[in-house]
Amino acid sequence: MTKEPVALAALSDIYEHRYARFLRVAEAIVGDAEVARDVVQEAFVRLIRSRLQFRGEGSVDGWVWRTVVNTARNKRRDASKHGAEDPSVEPTATNGHVVDAGVRALLATLPERQRLVLFLRYYADLDYRAIAEALEIRPGTVGATLNHAHSAMKRLLKEVPQ
Repeated sequence: MTKEPVALAALSDIYEHRYARFLRVAEAIVGDAEVARDVVQEAFVRLIRSRLQFRGEGSVDGWVWRTVVNTARNKRRDASKHGAEDPSVEPTATNGHVVDAGVRALLATLPERQRLVLFLRYYADLDYRAIAEALEIRPGTVGATLNHAHSAMKRLLKEVPQ
């Protein structure tokens, strides 16, 4: 049984309805609003070009999120190779709260998987199953990683001098 290719209309619908969430996560990963816009655009170009190769191993949503996250990670890695500094941006979580620079600095000290799980949970409002699919890990690993990230952030916030 072969899987149907992803329709352009489906990708267009996902882009249109979830753009703001993709942008928040990309901005949290790369640290720059303009670069985040480029990341989302580049991710969707990749998705459109590779839609015929989608094997159907998982959901289309997971595939889309994985592509956005990986594109952002690659962009951040490339920027750090070229000595680009992190600009001071303040991404907005789905609850509308702006993340201040101090909290961003603390987030940056977490291991990458913990940061990504936090971003997908609180900036994209994804559930554990969707996060697991996007990062290609098990839902139980998402829960454990989120718990470790919460504990680390709580400890780090207590250590911040007043």
